[in-house]
Amino acid sequence: MFSPYRDIFRAPGTIAFAMAGFIARLPMAMVPMGLVAMLSQTHGEYWLAGAVSAVFALTNALISPQISRLVDRFGQARILAPVTTAAVLAFVLLLAATYWRWPSPLLFVFATLAGLMPSMPAMIRARWTEIYRDTPQLKTAFAFESVSDEILYMTGSVLSIGLSVSLFPEAGPLFATAFLAIGTILFLIQKKTEPRIHAATRNVGPAVISFRPLQLITFVLLALGTLLGTAEVAVIALTKELGQPAAASFVLAGYAAGSLVVGLVFGVLKLKASLAQQFVVATLIAALTALPLPFLSDIPTLALALFIAGAAVSPSFITAFGLIEQRIPAARLTEGMTWAMTGIGIGMAVGSFGAGYVVDAFGPSSGFWVSVTAGVSALIAVAFGYRVIADSRRNLCPASIDVACE
Repeated sequence: MFSPYRDIFRAPGTIAFAMAGFIARLPMAMVPMGLVAMLSQTHGEYWLAGAVSAVFALTNALISPQISRLVDRFGQARILAPVTTAAVLAFVLLLAATYWRWPSPLLFVFATLAGLMPSMPAMIRARWTEIYRDTPQLKTAFAFESVSDEILYMTGSVLSIGLSVSLFPEAGPLFATAFLAIGTILFLIQKKTEPRIHAATRNVGPAVISFRPLQLITFVLLALGTLLGTAEVAVIALTKELGQPAAASFVLAGYAAGSLVVGLVFGVLKLKASLAQQFVVATLIAALTALPLPFLSDIPTLALALFIAGAAVSPSFITAFGLIEQRIPAARLTEGMTWAMTGIGIGMAVGSFGAGYVVDAFGPSSGFWVSVTAGVSALIAVAFGYRVIADSRRNLCPASIDVACE
């Protein structure tokens, strides 16, 4: 089963950029919870810690697609080097402001500037696409990246919190900053795998998010991201109510494991169904597996249900990025993938906030109704928008995007 994954690394430079990229994107998972752990210890105010973390996350979600748009136009090396340098300096200033207790408004200023951190998962997928465009290996590469993202989100926040609690408050964000700087340098020196700049980007029109297929895919990924964000909050609350708070780690690990296992298998399958059809089926499964969650009241059943629910996550992400590769002009691919990653990130934030609010108001089990709502919303979106993503023509270009179709 693993031979297809070995095969994608036979191309020169793939191992080097994949390893460097994994290091460079660790901060995506480490920073949000790391800021909360750091500031809650140093300032003793959870509202401040949460607000600063939210400002960083929202700024990054809004800015990273614009950075990727510049990357498509001028290349990864020319854009990532200066913006990553600016982000690293902002993180350093944020750490300094925390350590020396500078005025609190500065924390928000530096968190906003740190939002310049680029979307490394999009940069990595753009390199895989450049190497394996229009080949079966691209699906396997996207599956590998989805599994890597799962590992990243499983370990990143735990690592960041553990460092801040066991060493010193600033340790988590400090290590994340170091990973960002070192990983990006190692990534950018891999010149041979850097995607070429397409001539069509010389006439860059409106943001590629104005393209209807990308709007639909991003919305569905936002809804699926909400499922992920809801699970963490609702599981922690429910296991605590059941008197077994330590079981939360086991249950959530099972949720991620379901996605990991199915993602690895799905990545090597050769299915006859189109990517659009696979995307619809994966979304349907995600919606259906969310339905029983509000009615579960014991740990073993909850763990089994979430393991099954996790199985729909990776196929949804893999097919989504495959559709973006097919439908978005090659000259705008990095920007398109970044919008998709942004959708997932915003969805996770919405899920965490929504589940927290519902849990406080109606109890732990009720938090999963946010999952049900998100799953149904995603399913309705793909059902009504299926024709938009099912068009088999490659690299469709709407009139609102002033780039040439390839």
